[in-house]
Amino acid sequence: MTLRFNSDGTFRVLQMADIQDGPNVREDTIRLIEAAIKKTHPDLIVFTGDQIRGYDPAYIDTFLRRRGEQPGTHIRAVTEIEAKIRGIKRHPFTKALLEQPPTDDNWMIDGIGTDSPKLVKRNKRDGRNGSANKLESWAQSINRATAATILDSTRQKVRDTFAAFLGPALEARIPFAATYGNHDFQCGILADEQDGIYREFSGCMNPVAGSSPLALEPGTFAIPIEASDGSKRIAMSVMMVNSGDYAGKPEENDAQYPAYVVNPRGLDLADSDGYGTPSPEAIDWLGAVQSELGERNGDGKPVPAIAFQHIPPQEFYDCLKEVPAWTPNAVEGARTHAGHCYVLNHEICRPGSRLGEAIGCADENVGEVDALREAGGYFALFCGHDHKNAFVGHAHGIDLGYAPTCGFECYGPKSRYRGIRLFEFHESNPAGYVTRMLTWGDLVGRYSSNEVRVWFEDHCVTGAISMRNELRRPQVFAVLSGAMSLGFMAVIRSLVKKR
Repeated sequence: MTLRFNSDGTFRVLQMADIQDGPNVREDTIRLIEAAIKKTHPDLIVFTGDQIRGYDPAYIDTFLRRRGEQPGTHIRAVTEIEAKIRGIKRHPFTKALLEQPPTDDNWMIDGIGTDSPKLVKRNKRDGRNGSANKLESWAQSINRATAATILDSTRQKVRDTFAAFLGPALEARIPFAATYGNHDFQCGILADEQDGIYREFSGCMNPVAGSSPLALEPGTFAIPIEASDGSKRIAMSVMMVNSGDYAGKPEENDAQYPAYVVNPRGLDLADSDGYGTPSPEAIDWLGAVQSELGERNGDGKPVPAIAFQHIPPQEFYDCLKEVPAWTPNAVEGARTHAGHCYVLNHEICRPGSRLGEAIGCADENVGEVDALREAGGYFALFCGHDHKNAFVGHAHGIDLGYAPTCGFECYGPKSRYRGIRLFEFHESNPAGYVTRMLTWGDLVGRYSSNEVRVWFEDHCVTGAISMRNELRRPQVFAVLSGAMSLGFMAVIRSLVKKR
């Protein structure tokens, strides 16, 4: 499928970030997507990661805290509690079949020929049974078949999730592209498989990884936008970048698991080594793909390009200004920026920008922004990941910006601030683009269908840092101060009465 500027020289893109839902995507999320598409008639939709709520109880049998683990292990307590509330039970064979696969030495099937056969550990004396090896080979066959069935069930749930949030785009016949975040893979289906599932849907722009110089890996690829005159000249490119998920190695982090307790993003599963980064190959590709596009145009020049990914690089902090700790509405930085408080630097941020939480960047700076600048052509990098942030700033010679969550199953800001970011590009000057937020408040109404849930998601406290951030919100501080004053007065009155 070839994309090109419209006859009037315009091209519109919608960025949808952090849908982060299970198979039954919330109706409010779908309503928001439908409203944004009807309002803008976009030419392309980009999904910038965490479309899948990988830790949803629906995926409890195949959950992966980290890549490389056995599926269904290291289930976090919050997911276990949510599963009980929703009445979701793990597959009866999950622990036996996924966490500790049977071997010829210690497993067999008990109750063959009955209505309830089960996998059990062998007694040493069973080794004298001449049929033991046969029984155990059957156990292993059942293990493989059951594990495959469980994963097939998860694949279908992922497919159902995609079908739900893609529904409005499919109905309107809008092309779409998707990259990945730190939660997508946690359902147990990795990015390469999810890429294949996306391509089952009409209008998917995700190419097969390695199929051309424009397609590096799942989630990292270029979408050329041709000129409106039909000349095949590439007037602009949309770059999708897979920004990774978590840093470090799983076996190293298991020993550091207690650090989750003090991690300000603990409930978001950010482990003690922090978030991931684009691969070294992806950083190199950012320059190489510009050379490729220049060659296709015949002039060797980089084309105007905007990049989309999930996790922001450290340079996003350069759009902020450090302030004293108790500045109203300031947010405290995370990890490498902990102990410092920030507000937006309005001298470099566009009007309408919002800062609602710390920037969840990786601890390591892999030089992505430098690579964008050195490659030439790149004028903007937009991310998701931090659900409450919706600012656009200009730093290091490039625009750095966010779209907040457009989902209603995850934490985020008030309903009226959840939304989808619109970009309007003009063929004559793509870098002079216009962008604005299409919010629930503007498109649908002030309140969602479950405002109580959204209120808790907006005021979610996961540690000391988020608690301090809440206290810096004037309305929260005023309510707490009033409550404490009333409580103090009640105590005084009771003491006076006793006298």
